[in-house]
Amino acid sequence: MAYGLARRELRPRVPLRPGEGGRHGLTSLQGLAALSLDALSSVAYGPEAIVLALVVAGTGALTATLPITLAITFLLAALVVSYGQVIAVHPDGGGAYAVAKADLGGTASLLAAASLVVDYVLTVAVSLAAGADALASAFPSLGHDKPLVCLIGLALLTAVKLRGIAESARVLMLPTLLFIVSILGVILLGLLRSHPVAVVGTDQPVHATEALGALVILKAFSSGCSALTGVEAIANAVPTFRPPSVKRAQRTELMLGGLLGIMLIGLAVLIHRDHVAPRGGVTVLAQLTAGAYGTGWPYYVTNLVVTLVLGLAANTSFGGLPVLMSLLARDHRLPHLFGLRAERPVYRYGVVALALLAALLLVATDADTHRLLPLFAIGVFIGFTLSQAGLVRHWATQRPPGWKHRALINGTGALLTTLAGVILLFTKFLGGAWVVVLAVPLLMLLFARIERYYTAVGRELGLGRTPQPPARHTGSLVIVPIGEVSELARHALGSALALGDEVVAVAVHADPVRSRALEEAWERWNPGVRLDIVNSPHHSLVQPIVDYVQRAAADGRQVAVLIPEVEPKHRRYEILQNQRGLLLATVLRARTDVVVCLLPYRLKL
Repeated sequence: MAYGLARRELRPRVPLRPGEGGRHGLTSLQGLAALSLDALSSVAYGPEAIVLALVVAGTGALTATLPITLAITFLLAALVVSYGQVIAVHPDGGGAYAVAKADLGGTASLLAAASLVVDYVLTVAVSLAAGADALASAFPSLGHDKPLVCLIGLALLTAVKLRGIAESARVLMLPTLLFIVSILGVILLGLLRSHPVAVVGTDQPVHATEALGALVILKAFSSGCSALTGVEAIANAVPTFRPPSVKRAQRTELMLGGLLGIMLIGLAVLIHRDHVAPRGGVTVLAQLTAGAYGTGWPYYVTNLVVTLVLGLAANTSFGGLPVLMSLLARDHRLPHLFGLRAERPVYRYGVVALALLAALLLVATDADTHRLLPLFAIGVFIGFTLSQAGLVRHWATQRPPGWKHRALINGTGALLTTLAGVILLFTKFLGGAWVVVLAVPLLMLLFARIERYYTAVGRELGLGRTPQPPARHTGSLVIVPIGEVSELARHALGSALALGDEVVAVAVHADPVRSRALEEAWERWNPGVRLDIVNSPHHSLVQPIVDYVQRAAADGRQVAVLIPEVEPKHRRYEILQNQRGLLLATVLRARTDVVVCLLPYRLKL
């Protein structure tokens, strides 16, 4: 009788950290594809959010789109410059969390971590929901299946990401290039034409319900700030770049800022010139695309590319959040399993956790972009402010050459992001931002409780203290469960004799005839080890051995249980092996304090 199946790791491969080695790390262009799609693709919903906020004051209010976009672009430029400094000061990644932890203290770092986690999850949900909107603009019949479309896209993206960072970056290179060319084409052709080539969507009468005042402008500004989410993702994932990772990450940040700024301003100019207002069944970007390309195949191709890139934009979160969660695990603020990496340099537990949370959010909101947007951007602006304020304190404390100039840049960024964050919270609180206001403190409490638990465990284990010398036990006992006389039994007993002073083989049988047959075979073999046979009238195999071990260890004697495991050469035969050995090991660990060892016996077939 074999006691189960041991997992085979004949050639364990040591995984690289993200960014180690030339094959797995990201180049600047791969980083732009893997970590910047969230920010770049926000042009699909950022300008539309501005339009939706302004149109409540009538179509005439849409002339404010361009100045509001210019203000947002100025804020973007400040963030790009500031995050370039974050990358240089904190090359291990973590972004706002790393800055807050190093320069602002524990509470601020918890706030940064919680806000970034919320924002990353929302980024995935918003990107997929907006992608479904873009798809419905080209194919209206799909508008009724938005949640299903989003969940399918999420499953595909998760599968790609689990294959490793470099692989997923290569997958994203072509869609990113097509998206950039498509949007720049819309802007250039649209500006060259004196009027839109075609109009799509159904006409919706616009009724002004508010005057164009400061509140409407602030609401439009806060809505448009959703286009800035994702700017911090590169700073959060610096270790994923190839060496020199800092320079590559800074170069990627500049490319992101330049491309995003050009796209936002170009689209805003078209909206301002053509007085583009919301229409039924299509997005604002789809209207601009039809105005530039017409309604032929370029229109459908562009909408499909936008849909694909919006779906893939969630890859920014899949690149940034698992790294952040690994940092939190290293700081004992999340379960340590989030710091584990597979053979490929990817934190799979973080990827799976993000996918599950995003799926729940999509289902809860029915994948409605306009229900998700009020929750959006609050968390990331908290991170923006903390990272800039933390760097101001860093420069003031370290005082390197030119520190006043750097502190001025980060101080200006902190002031602007604080102002934008207050506006966001004020204008979106009743629209759904209260959920984020509630979720962030709860996450902070969760991180703090986990950290407190690990601290208590470390104290009980005496981590950091020199312990007393270990007690020396004499007369140790090794118990070997066996089923019959075989090569497996010989292998197990040979190993047990090398481990302990006394070895006992234990067999469990319910049939007296089989018990006598085993005793006779044992006497003929005569391995020099005592055999104890335990009767089990109820045909239980595990519990009798557990009882036997408990009795043997009752007097405080050092006891070890060596469980032989049969391991086939080919994995297709694994299902043919029983799992009693693993079950016995699990029960022994739960009910006793003895040493439990699993000994593999490798088959040739």
